[in-house]
Amino acid sequence: MTVRTPRLAAFARAALPPLSLFVAGVLLWEAVVRVFEVPRFLLPAPSVVAARIAADWRHMADNVGMTMLAASLGFVTGTVAACVAAVLFLYSRSLERAFFPWAIILKTIPVLAIAPLLTIWLGFGIAPKVAIAAIACFFPTLVNVTRGLRSLDASLLDFMQVIQAPPLQVFWHARLYAAAPYLFSAMKITVGMAVIGAIVAEFTGANVGIGTLIVNAGYQQDTAMLFSAITVTSLATIVLFYLVTALEKLMLFWPGARLDR
Repeated sequence: MTVRTPRLAAFARAALPPLSLFVAGVLLWEAVVRVFEVPRFLLPAPSVVAARIAADWRHMADNVGMTMLAASLGFVTGTVAACVAAVLFLYSRSLERAFFPWAIILKTIPVLAIAPLLTIWLGFGIAPKVAIAAIACFFPTLVNVTRGLRSLDASLLDFMQVIQAPPLQVFWHARLYAAAPYLFSAMKITVGMAVIGAIVAEFTGANVGIGTLIVNAGYQQDTAMLFSAITVTSLATIVLFYLVTALEKLMLFWPGARLDR
């Protein structure tokens, strides 16, 4: 009991402020809509949005599940590709000078501009959504992991050189640990970007996904469905974020590993 009480108190201190602000915002929204009699097609009340989610929950779950699957696959693909590129950049400055400008160019291209092109190339299935999500994740992860691999403490590097550790051992036992906090910092940023990328890909052509619900609701001026889709997508993205956070706490187990402390 003595162990659980401090944990519950710490959880309450962390969770109560955002939850209180959320509840206050929802109540204020509901009150404004009712007091000023705002038309439903302009701004539906939270109670209307909740009722719509409850009525169409199965249909919305199927669509948001497909979007989150594509976003997750793109997130993993983009993260792995960025880590591989960062390792290559670490050991070859020539490769970095050759390819890093192209990574910057890829980052600066608007997603809405390349999404239709990838849809033409890859079809209307899950492939273009995965590709867009991976592209959205690639550059931030590349920059962070490259910095992390090169952030090895000078004294530790000197020690590894004194004991004549081969480069592979330096990488596995030193550089990898130095880069891990930077990797997870990037992942917590890019997991939301992956969801946005998948939804944007669905805007340009898809048969299923939360993006198709948003597009169809926009054409029909169904604001209740728009807010419902936004709400469900936000909740699913929050779940993905906290899954990454839980993985970070599990993997970064050594003292001082996490950058947010």
